[in-house]
Amino acid sequence: MTSSSDATRSATPADGQPVEDRGSNRSQRPSSAAFRAFIADGWEETEAPLPDRLPSADTAAAARAAISLELPGERLVLPGGDLRVRSNDTDHPFRAHSAFAHLTGWGAATEPDSVLVLHPEGDGHEGVLYLRPRAGKDTEEFYADSRYGELWVGVRPSLEEVAAATGLRTAHIDTLRDDLAKDAGVGQVQVRLVTGADRAVTALVDEVRAQAGLTSTAGADAELTERLSEIRLVKDEWEVGEIRSAVAATARGFEDVVRSFPRASGHERGERVVEGAFAARAREDGNGMGYETIAAAGNHANTLHWIHNDGEVRPGDLLLLDAGVEVDSLYTADVTRTLPVDGVFTEPQRRVYQAVLDAADAAFAVAARVGEGGARVRFRDVHTAAMEVVAARLAEWGMLPVDAAMSLEPDGQYHRRWMVHGTSHHLGLDVHDCAQARREMYLDAELVPGMVFTIEPGLYLRADDLKVPTELRGIGVRIEDDVLVTEDGVENLSAALPRTPSAIEAWMADLRG
Repeated sequence: MTSSSDATRSATPADGQPVEDRGSNRSQRPSSAAFRAFIADGWEETEAPLPDRLPSADTAAAARAAISLELPGERLVLPGGDLRVRSNDTDHPFRAHSAFAHLTGWGAATEPDSVLVLHPEGDGHEGVLYLRPRAGKDTEEFYADSRYGELWVGVRPSLEEVAAATGLRTAHIDTLRDDLAKDAGVGQVQVRLVTGADRAVTALVDEVRAQAGLTSTAGADAELTERLSEIRLVKDEWEVGEIRSAVAATARGFEDVVRSFPRASGHERGERVVEGAFAARAREDGNGMGYETIAAAGNHANTLHWIHNDGEVRPGDLLLLDAGVEVDSLYTADVTRTLPVDGVFTEPQRRVYQAVLDAADAAFAVAARVGEGGARVRFRDVHTAAMEVVAARLAEWGMLPVDAAMSLEPDGQYHRRWMVHGTSHHLGLDVHDCAQARREMYLDAELVPGMVFTIEPGLYLRADDLKVPTELRGIGVRIEDDVLVTEDGVENLSAALPRTPSAIEAWMADLRG
């Protein structure tokens, strides 16, 4: 047994080299003066024109103006995010924080460790984008730095290039600390931070605040996050266009999945075959998947967030596919279809599917009232309409201990055993967009043109649920569409994918030849 004193000694390296730096011990990078002179020489000098302004730049500028009105006179810090280690010295794929993406428009091109700061200026703010630009080929960073070096991670943009693309003033990340500290203090400029996005930036802001005497900041940070979430509730024309593109790519991915069913049916982990077919489309047509794909066959469909995707795909079963492509602007789709593996619904499967479809159609009908003579429809009303249908069907099947009306009462809710999730959530840069918004701005809010959200009722009848009729056990169905509120009602952005049982059967037959 090792004594406590032995453990203490073993935790302190005898050679004085910190443990976190030990990874460099395997490296045999050259460091001679001759090498450094040689590698810095002989490169073609290119002077490419500055990039065009991004199509997202106007939307980002409007978002910055909106948050500036919400929190005037304060310094707002929005980190883009840092790299997170996956295994030793490899990192998870980087994806910018959504608030940063919204206010910069930089999208998938965002460099890790970048930070947007809105500095108070007059009645508004000036946005400055801090980043580490590419280093010259005569620097050690060029060949020796595995995080930033051009030979390791490719050509990084210059400050001038990022400024031209985003329309923001840019500055070297090394100047961030001094700029944050300027005028910071009690009775002067307050500093608010989007927390959880970048550990180093959080530590830096905490240090600046402590030195300035700012100690009670959690509430201020939470309010910033809240407001940044709420200004995304209504999308502009460009944002809707990006979601349309994401939905179109997602539809192509669903087609690829149907074509993959024959191979998936013969594979011991057929759900992985399905997942891979969609993932390939997401990477070919977009930035990747907007969230972890749910490819749930048979009884797995009754696990709401089934992402293991390691089960078989058997003929005669249904497969619930919940997936979305994220495009390069980082806007995502979120669509679910429940498909018969062999292309034809059984009678019990069709019965459950039709109940869910009726619930979805009822939710659509309520949302569509927005365009009817000034009708006021709240976000929560969409869910209520779906639940009325779900409760009615479950009562018809003899699964409720009371009638449907009593189950719908607040102190009843028996029907929710088979659908515990909500019917809708906002959609955009995050699959569950605007999630930090206040209740009165989200659940209790009226639907207005420009909102984009899902309609996704389901029924989940587990194989081990003795309250479910025998012939229905093991069937899980969800139907999810992406919906845009317009001046005249709503538009189903994912309508290109069939929804009715007969249309699905015909679509699958056509795809599989």
